[in-house]
Amino acid sequence: MPNDFDRLQHQPPKNILIIKLSAIGDVVHSLLFLEALRNGFPGARIDWVVEEDASRIIEGHPGIDRVMVSRRKSWGREVLGETKGSFSVVREISVFLKNLRTRKYDLVIDLQGLFKSGILTGLSRGVRKIGMGDAREGAWAFLNERPVPVDYNQHAVDRYLKVAEYLGCGSAPAKGAIPIIGSEKEEIDQVLGASGLGEGPLVAINPMAKWKTKLWEPERFAAVAAKIRDEFHCDVVFTGSGHDREVIERVTRLIKGDILNLAGQISLKGLACLYGRCRALVSTDTGPMHVAAAMGCPVVALFGPTAPWRTGPYGRGHRIISTDLDCSPCFKRRCRHMSCMKDISVEQVLAGVGEILDNENY
Repeated sequence: MPNDFDRLQHQPPKNILIIKLSAIGDVVHSLLFLEALRNGFPGARIDWVVEEDASRIIEGHPGIDRVMVSRRKSWGREVLGETKGSFSVVREISVFLKNLRTRKYDLVIDLQGLFKSGILTGLSRGVRKIGMGDAREGAWAFLNERPVPVDYNQHAVDRYLKVAEYLGCGSAPAKGAIPIIGSEKEEIDQVLGASGLGEGPLVAINPMAKWKTKLWEPERFAAVAAKIRDEFHCDVVFTGSGHDREVIERVTRLIKGDILNLAGQISLKGLACLYGRCRALVSTDTGPMHVAAAMGCPVVALFGPTAPWRTGPYGRGHRIISTDLDCSPCFKRRCRHMSCMKDISVEQVLAGVGEILDNENY
């Protein structure tokens, strides 16, 4: 008699668990995979485990039946800082793990490929446990099938779609958009309305990044913003997190006239809604860049230490601005000269914006 493993290799799974924890850009990259999975297995239940910072991306997605949120980082801070009490944290972790193991899954997919996702894959009750061949930190040890071979030089989205192809999910019309509801639309209507913006063409600038080596000079962002407003006749808004607000205020003070700084002022899905209304986004290599691409907003993306063919804005119509240096991409978070970013000129960025604005398809 065939066992469950043998049976499920030849039958469509009825219960599927995706483990993709972070970060925002990585979770956005996974949305096309989710759509391929939903199209391939329309009758299946699909659950997703995600960390809290990126959870808003997938909450309310019509392709997901249940979102389980891991508060891993917060749990660590609460234990070390004793802000909540160790007993409360242990109890919360126990509830999370109980929820993870409540259902027996026909298929568990580790789309993260790190030790933190491997542990959850191992703890889950799954008949088939699969992942990708580029897994690190020993994550492959928690799988019970040979890892799906992928090309690490491919874009992350295409690597994930290789997993869908391995599962027999063929290509189908897909958008990979972040689901937006009425409250996010109202949020952006109010923010833009209060600032007198939204009637004319809108261009967003997202100047921050977690890596210092991905940053561009504030004076250059200010120059780009001023020219987009004055020469391209577009309204300009700056975006970023609450931690970025003070730095972005210093950028906007370099520009004559009022420039709207929305850093820390709107929700993550509000940001997606905003980008969906923009003609273009100028951005460093960071999560909001991927949010904009998912919402159909063309991106002028500044790349230095990282590889746009792996993690650039996915889809058509984007412009990658980079310099042809032998040391780039180096994937380093520290650099004594940062020439790859410093050599990018204001004129290069403006040319990219102009090409997008001249394209009548956007």
